[in-house]
Amino acid sequence: MTSLTIELPEMPRIQKVIVTDDTLSADLSDGRTISVPLAWYPRLLQGSIEERNDWRLIGSGSGIHWHQLDEDVSLKNLILGQPSGESQKSFQRWLSSRLVAFP
Repeated sequence: MTSLTIELPEMPRIQKVIVTDDTLSADLSDGRTISVPLAWYPRLLQGSIEERNDWRLIGSGSGIHWHQLDEDVSLKNLILGQPSGESQKSFQRWLSSRLVAFP
């Protein structure tokens, strides 16, 4: 009996991130650029330009972290087209805390 083994290429890494008013884009090490609607990530959508641009790569480029917005987005979710999994209740609690902190 023979078996088929498929070798997957190495997972690409995020190299650059651009956040506009309506889009999150990530340039990858394999030459692709993945863009998703910013509406998929409500915390980013609610953030100021300064907060959106205050990101850092995590996991050697396998994710993005926004400290001021307490948001993490993984490359895997971008590739698979999966929006934020945060519950509406959690988001509303976070949004309420921002309104108190930044009236």
